[in-house]
Amino acid sequence: MEDFNIWWGLLGLLPFVTYIVIMYRGMAMVPGTLLCVILGGIINQHGILGIGTEILNSLQTPLAVVGFIIMLGRGLGMVLLETKVAHTIVYGILHFIGINTKKRAMFGIMIATMFITALLGTMSGGVAIISPIVVPIAAAVGLSRATVGVLFQGVGEEALTLGPFSPPVVTLLTITGLSYSTMVLGAAIPVAVVTIIVTWFMALRIQRQTENSLTYSKDMQAEVFYPDKKQKFAAAVFLVTFIALIVYGISIKAGTGFIVAVMIGLALLVGQIARLSLDYTFELFVKGMAGNLWLFLGILLLGPLIKYVEMAGGFKALTSLAEPLINAGGATATVIVAGFFGAFGISGNVEAEMITLHNMFKDILGTQEISMVAWAITLIVATRVTNFIYPGGNMFAMMGFAELKEIKWMLKNGYVVALAQTILLIVYAILFVQI
Repeated sequence: MEDFNIWWGLLGLLPFVTYIVIMYRGMAMVPGTLLCVILGGIINQHGILGIGTEILNSLQTPLAVVGFIIMLGRGLGMVLLETKVAHTIVYGILHFIGINTKKRAMFGIMIATMFITALLGTMSGGVAIISPIVVPIAAAVGLSRATVGVLFQGVGEEALTLGPFSPPVVTLLTITGLSYSTMVLGAAIPVAVVTIIVTWFMALRIQRQTENSLTYSKDMQAEVFYPDKKQKFAAAVFLVTFIALIVYGISIKAGTGFIVAVMIGLALLVGQIARLSLDYTFELFVKGMAGNLWLFLGILLLGPLIKYVEMAGGFKALTSLAEPLINAGGATATVIVAGFFGAFGISGNVEAEMITLHNMFKDILGTQEISMVAWAITLIVATRVTNFIYPGGNMFAMMGFAELKEIKWMLKNGYVVALAQTILLIVYAILFVQI
C-alpha cells in the first residue's frame, strides 16, 4: 500500500464512472462500453493495438462463456416460439386454472408470466407471448390495465432470477461458483417470494383504485389459439425432458458444459418432434442467437473495461476509501454497502451490472469471508431494485403489453417491492452473511 497513489487510482475510476453516467443517460450498451474501454486504454497508456489485444483476450475469459450461453438460450427460445411449444404451455396453464374471476385471472397471469419468462429467459419475449391471450381475458373479468402491468413486471423480474438458462442466472452462477440448486434455494427464491407476495397485495390494492378508471374495452377479443395434437405432444415431451435434465444436472452438480449441451439438445429434440428439417431448426436457432449478439458483445467489452480500471488501481482506491466503514461494520456492512451501491448507484444491463459490482468488491469478499449465498442475494437485490424504482426498458415494455400509459402505478408497486427487497438484504447481511 505504501507505493500506491490513491489519486492515480481515483483517476483510474474515470472509465467506470463514465460507464455509469452514460448508462443512466440511456446510451446503448455496446458503443457506450467501447468508449469507456478506449478511455481506459488511454489512461493505461495503451494504443489501438493494445486495446484490440485486450478485447481479444476477453474471448478466453468466463465473461465470454456467459455471453455465449445467453445467446444459446435465445436460440432455444426461438425454436420454442416457432413450434408453438411456448404458446401451448401458456394455453395449458390458463386452461388448468380456469380464469373466470378477478383473482383467478390475476393468479393465472402470474403463473403464465413466471413459467414462460423463466423458460425463455427473456421478460419481454415471454410476456409478448402471453399478453395477446391473457389481456382480453383480464378485460372480460374486469381487471384494470394498471393491475395487469404491475403483475407482468412484478413476476417477470423475479422469473429471470429463477430460470436455469436465463441471462441473470447464468451470470450469477459464473460469478459466485454456486450450484444452481444452492443459488435458487438460498438466494433467488427468498427474493422471489417476498417480491411476489408484495406484488399480489399491491395489485389487489391497485385494482380497487383503478377498476373503474383504467378499464379495458369489454369487446376485446382473445387471441384464438388451440394447440393441435402435434403441438401438445411436442410441449409434453419438451417439459418432461427439460425437467428430467434439470434434476439430473442438479444431482451431478453439472457445470456450464452441461448447460450448453442441454440447450442445443432440447432445440434439436423439439425441432424433430415438430417435424422441422434439421437445416431449418438450426436456422431458427442461429437466428435466435443473433438476437442476443449485442448483449454478447457488451459483456465481452466489460472484460477489458474492468481490467483497465484494475490496472490503474481504480477498484483499489475505492476499497481504500470504503475501508473505515468496512472495518467498522465488517462483512455485514460490506454486503449492505454493495447492495445499496448496486441498487441506487449503477444502472444499465442487469448482467453487466452484476459483473461490474462483483469486480468492485471481489477482493473484499475473501478477506471478509462473505458467504457466496449472501453475495448472490446482494447481486439479485442490487439489480432488481434498480428496475423497480427507475423507469426503464422492462417497466415500459410491461406497460406496453398491458396497454397502460400511467407510469405512477408501476412505480407505486416498484417502491414497495424495492423496500421489501432492501429489508430482506439487510436481514441476510445480519443473519447469514458468513454462513
